[in-house]
Amino acid sequence: MSKPVVHFEIGCRDVSTLGPFYSKLFGWDMAHHGPAALITSNTGITGHMTTLGHEPHNYLTIYVEVDDLDAYLKKVEEMGGSTVVPPTRIPGSWFAWFKDPEGTMMGLLKREAKA
Repeated sequence: MSKPVVHFEIGCRDVSTLGPFYSKLFGWDMAHHGPAALITSNTGITGHMTTLGHEPHNYLTIYVEVDDLDAYLKKVEEMGGSTVVPPTRIPGSWFAWFKDPEGTMMGLLKREAKA
């Protein structure tokens, strides 16, 4: 069974400036939380915009949902890719970033089971 794209992330220097651009352009609702904004749309895919405060400032990452981050990162490395960000906990889930053999970065997401 194929794994779905479930989330996207837009990196920027200033969410308060760039957020309104995307909100007006695409009609996205944004809920601001410090250096980030949660994005909702009618597509069923959620996203967020964030300011890391360091390079890379401007990037776009899609996240594919998987059931085991470590297993997928091992598979990435066996296939010639590399781990960029190891499994990292965020509220409600875990994420990781990897680069494919050509250097394109993507994200993996594992949601925590709801009690």
